[in-house]
Amino acid sequence: MPGTMNGSGKTPPSTEAMFEDALAKLPDGYVDGYFSGRPWGVTVKRSEDGKRTWLYGEELGGADIVSFNLYRLAGPGPILKPCEMSSAKVIEFVLGFETIMEKAASPP
Repeated sequence: MPGTMNGSGKTPPSTEAMFEDALAKLPDGYVDGYFSGRPWGVTVKRSEDGKRTWLYGEELGGADIVSFNLYRLAGPGPILKPCEMSSAKVIEFVLGFETIMEKAASPP
């Protein structure tokens, strides 16, 4: 819940902030990784002016996909436009996706 403090007395980051942080950490271009223990291939493209980020991901060896555009225009915040799926699915994917490099660096 926005504005709720955790045990340390600090307000935890919002889901929007965590989503934007996780998306910012993904490299431009193609990257292999894992989501929910399954292999995925993901392509990220960012406009030169930084106002649009596009992501397309495919489950490798499966049938699932994730696709969206994120627009940063004048106004109160970014606009997430999923492609024929829910915003919740997009957010869950970006928060849970680990590139192969991240997975290799993670402790067991």
